[in-house]
Amino acid sequence: MKMNISKYKKIITALFISSIFMAGIGCRKTFDINHDPNNPSLEVGTPKIVFPVSVMGVAAVEGGDLALLGGILGEYVTQAAAASQYKNIDQYDLKTTDYNAQYSTLYAYGLKNIQFVIDKANAAQDWNFYLMGTVMKAYATGLLVDLYDKIPYSEALKGVGNLTPHFDDGYTIYKSLIAEIDTALNKDFSASTAIDLRATNEGNVDLIFGGDIEKWKQFANSLELKLYLRMINAKPDEAKAGVEAVYARNPEFLQEDAAVTGFIDAANESNPLYEQNIRQLNTGGNLVASKTFASYLEANNDPRLFDFFANPTKALDQGDFLNTSAAALSATVFKESPTDPVMFMSAAESYFLQAEARERYFNGNGAKDLYDNGVLAEFADLGEDGTSFIAPGGAYAYPSGTKDENIEAILIQKWTSFAYGVHFIEGWFERNRTGIPKTSPVYSTDPSYVPGQFVVSKNSVLGAGQFPKRIVFPDAERSTNPNTPAEVPITTPVWWGL
Repeated sequence: MKMNISKYKKIITALFISSIFMAGIGCRKTFDINHDPNNPSLEVGTPKIVFPVSVMGVAAVEGGDLALLGGILGEYVTQAAAASQYKNIDQYDLKTTDYNAQYSTLYAYGLKNIQFVIDKANAAQDWNFYLMGTVMKAYATGLLVDLYDKIPYSEALKGVGNLTPHFDDGYTIYKSLIAEIDTALNKDFSASTAIDLRATNEGNVDLIFGGDIEKWKQFANSLELKLYLRMINAKPDEAKAGVEAVYARNPEFLQEDAAVTGFIDAANESNPLYEQNIRQLNTGGNLVASKTFASYLEANNDPRLFDFFANPTKALDQGDFLNTSAAALSATVFKESPTDPVMFMSAAESYFLQAEARERYFNGNGAKDLYDNGVLAEFADLGEDGTSFIAPGGAYAYPSGTKDENIEAILIQKWTSFAYGVHFIEGWFERNRTGIPKTSPVYSTDPSYVPGQFVVSKNSVLGAGQFPKRIVFPDAERSTNPNTPAEVPITTPVWWGL
């Protein structure tokens, strides 16, 4: 844990996790805001008060409902047999009524509060809070773009000045986010107006890095690298130029997890997925091991198999929740803890991003060492030692093959890393960006099935061979904003996808 959990942090955690799960999104008057994403109103507040609120707003959504979405669509877990809690996700039956509260929360508790922090910090020339807010804005906005493709952005968050904002396309939003990160990184952090939270003993205001602005700079660089790599399909030349520009400034990237930690085993103060999926449902049996993920770990004798799933390991084929056989009904449950972190970017992901960039644009120079560090970091997060796995002849030894072979190895390990810190949604995004892990030509019950390859859910409502690539605009937006774009099939990739 990065810091001792404070009473203040407990209050913020309880406030926002409970509000999400009760679907009321109610809040104390200090934080009373209109949860129409286009009509926010903050009457009081300071960056020190509002910033942790915004971080918890994002963490509660990503670590809760989006963890469920990404965990199932990323084929880490699947709906337990003879259960029905999440079968709509597992059969790709995603509707406009499914994510209304989550969409509104990302805008209202996330982006709206983050913009407040940025505006106040800019006025006060407090460049530390300005950078922290800018990075969280880019992260939360990118999350929405990656889910929906187009969202209200340039005309959003203007209150009564514009209740029906137009939607911006994802590429335009990405460019804006990158420009905003660059602007924030170029501020004078030595200015006397920049508040050093550690010097004032207020590090607990920063739930991610405890007020260490150098780590926020690393997070900013790592996030910008991720945004550029997302462009490799749609804007390959711009992606290359952007990555090279990032490296030209001799950046430092994350070497530790950017995560919200300090959850405790108490109602409304736990990890969001645990709170939602176990404590509030009063059962721990809804999510079980997907054969896709579990078979890959098992085939490589990976000890993390038993960190994620109970022993003995019995996985269920993805989406086979109608199977009432004894084997299906005894599928092993996904292990969750109330103290699990919510990950925004792990050290492992940072290393894998760098390794991919090095393979794509720098002739592989330094890629192996970065890949090795990524594997070691993802093992270390679970208290495991990955040294033997990256040694010559080890299961995850860097292939040193063609560029494509090396990148595939990087991407598969990145996919496995997202199982920690309920960061599942990123695993689904990455699969949509790269097609890695590959799609199996057969279902996972076939003897020729290759462990770790994706399969279409057994009970999919989509056409043969089709996977979801986005989610649909929620009723919360469509019913109030006539500028909401026409619906497109969920099998249509977002702007950067394959």
